[in-house]
Amino acid sequence: MTSISRSASFALALLALGLGACRDEPRPPREFDGPSAFGYIERQLEFGYRIPGTEGHRRMAAWLDSTVRRKADSVITQRWTHVTAKGDSLEMQNVIARYNPGAEKRILFLAHWDTRPTADSPRSPDSTAAVMGANDGASGVALLLGVADVLERAPPGPDLGVDLLFTDGEDYGDFTDTPNDVLIGSRYYAANQPPGPKPLYAVLFDLVADKDLQIYQEGHSVTGAPEVVNLVWDMARDLGYGRIFVDTPKHVLIDDHLELQKVGIRAIDVVDFDYPAWHTPFDTIDQVSEKSLQIVGDVAMGLVRREGGR
Repeated sequence: MTSISRSASFALALLALGLGACRDEPRPPREFDGPSAFGYIERQLEFGYRIPGTEGHRRMAAWLDSTVRRKADSVITQRWTHVTAKGDSLEMQNVIARYNPGAEKRILFLAHWDTRPTADSPRSPDSTAAVMGANDGASGVALLLGVADVLERAPPGPDLGVDLLFTDGEDYGDFTDTPNDVLIGSRYYAANQPPGPKPLYAVLFDLVADKDLQIYQEGHSVTGAPEVVNLVWDMARDLGYGRIFVDTPKHVLIDDHLELQKVGIRAIDVVDFDYPAWHTPFDTIDQVSEKSLQIVGDVAMGLVRREGGR
């Protein structure tokens, strides 16, 4: 994921909102278990770097597949070989955990599970280093697995289906020079969707456990699916997180949601892109927070319960 535009015109709004956003508390019920979900971040980091073509990536792929099979009603594992711009062959894997797979009314949550091979941020002291991805990769996966835990205990309802999509290869290549080597898994999913109706909408969760959490609306989301943006930000406000989910556009990002938008899925990106450790060797466990994960998990489950009529 990378930024293609950034504006400083929201500085006054940022100042007015202040830095005490995380003092907000949600309204009950709280189904999502932030501390338990945080454990999924720790587990992923035990595999090391989850870069396609590495042992850490292979171990993570096996663990992710086996983990969701214990939690979901059904699982679709998409496996394929991606040939990079340099001619390397990479074994890739998307995992789709499905709840109530026969339901016509569906929503889709997604996150990427791979990590970046090069720490190419201007803030990085070593552009040849790899990125551990505690936030950029592991946090979105942890959030989806936390949602899976809730849905295993308390299904979404008889008329609602939920799909949790874990995409591979989002962060492998260069977003400018080798565009076919990024967003690999979401592009594959878009071309190979499961049978049945398209989801009502999709929400991508990326960089959602930053200790200093503040989530602005993403530009392509606002233009591509404004009603979904409003739905998510309204839910956050109803739960008491109005100062965390800032009702203002800020960054415009190339991310997995764009590949879904191209095939007619109303997809948006929920992302805290103001993360100093992004694409640096410092994206490690000390930079993320179970409290932040709790906040976004509450919003995700709020959306499920809203659509499921609970």
